Amino acid sequence: MSVNIAAPRSQRLDPKYVRGPKSRGNFEMLAWLFMRLSGVVLVVLIFGHLFANLMTGTGINALSFGFVAGKWANPVWQFWDLALLWLSMLHGTNGVRTIINDYAEKHATRAWLKGILYVATIFIVVLGSLVIFTFDPCVAGSDLAQCR
Repeated sequence: MSVNIAAPRSQRLDPKYVRGPKSRGNFEMLAWLFMRLSGVVLVVLIFGHLFANLMTGTGINALSFGFVAGKWANPVWQFWDLALLWLSMLHGTNGVRTIINDYAEKHATRAWLKGILYVATIFIVVLGSLVIFTFDPCVAGSDLAQCR
């Protein structure tokens, strides 16, 4: 059993997408440029993250709640992980948005899929940012004298 996937439609040639010369502006070009630039920055952020977590100290055996607490006590690592979260989510969302535009045939389907995508992206970015900035290494029931 084979699955046939239609080739992406060119929006310039498809008459149902012709809206006029100023309807999209430079958004698609800027989205394309963002994908390339964020991809380069993400490679640096990811390999820095992997090196700091796995290569320094005792490697994967050191990864624990205490390791994360110690790492996030430094604002540099908070910013590093925040940049990694935001860039990876925006990069992935832009890629999925492009796939939705290429393969969703009906305008209503595209609108629903992109709406769900944007809501999920906002939810994950907000929740992840809150975790990074409100992280408290003092677990309930622990010795509070060491935490304060």
